[in-house]
Amino acid sequence: APRSIMANYKKISAKAASEPYREEIRSAIENNYGTRPPKLLGLLANDDPAAKSYADWTGKACEDDKIEYELREVQKENLEAALHAANDDPTIHGIIIYYPVFGAEPSFYGGCMDDYLRDSISPTKDVEGLCHTYRSNLYRNVRYMDEAKTQKCVLPCTPLSVVKLLESQGEYDMSKPSGNRLAGKTITVVNRSEVVGRPLAALLANDGATVYSVDIDSIYVMQRGRMVRTDKTQENACLESDVIVLGVPSKAYKLNPAWISPNTMIVNVASFKVSSARKDPRYVCRLLSTPSSSSFFFP
Repeated sequence: APRSIMANYKKISAKAASEPYREEIRSAIENNYGTRPPKLLGLLANDDPAAKSYADWTGKACEDDKIEYELREVQKENLEAALHAANDDPTIHGIIIYYPVFGAEPSFYGGCMDDYLRDSISPTKDVEGLCHTYRSNLYRNVRYMDEAKTQKCVLPCTPLSVVKLLESQGEYDMSKPSGNRLAGKTITVVNRSEVVGRPLAALLANDGATVYSVDIDSIYVMQRGRMVRTDKTQENACLESDVIVLGVPSKAYKLNPAWISPNTMIVNVASFKVSSARKDPRYVCRLLSTPSSSSFFFP
């Protein structure tokens, strides 16, 4: 039976949800690093305005959280050498590359060059959780780097930010054991990129949700360790969902408000407004619209 329609939507503050975690970071730095904070290096090798904005937000967030930050702008043909030098530099604790750099351009080493660069960041310095070690562990639902479970795996930052937002809004049932706190929830993720959509869908599925992974040419149902193609439409998937996450990198994409059931939580991690629901709030009772994929950590 359809849920009763509520009159108004509720906009959720990503900044408020992030504050406890940022305070934890500031406290850890003060207690463990003293006057020599950890250093994050950003490598920018493109003219993409979104990448430059991301780099600027990184710097602002690091300043607020007492992390030393350096942005190095390099020519893309020199990026690989700059990355390897940073991996070997003991004064650098974390590395982030602002993509896209080469796009789908192939690599001498196989695959595309951007993927090769992601996999070339040392796991000890990969702050985005996108290198092969962390990606492999994510999809296999391996949550720790050691058998003693003292060191958690690094997770991709934007998907993890969505998880923390869902936790802050009670979508996770914290009374259940870890790994099953989304049991009974249905979530649609519109985007299957290797950076956001696919790892996010896997994270949510590994926490017990049934996830509809929607992309331009297909829809898959993802459950823990399984991915099966479905004939459901995007409309059907959205109407069934407790949460809809939008990550479509196109101004042309708009989510039809009629596809949103009452009390559904909407999270937009795209750079564009992708729903006209604010003009018709009957369909949306809980609305989050973030200006960029990095806004949870860098509001």
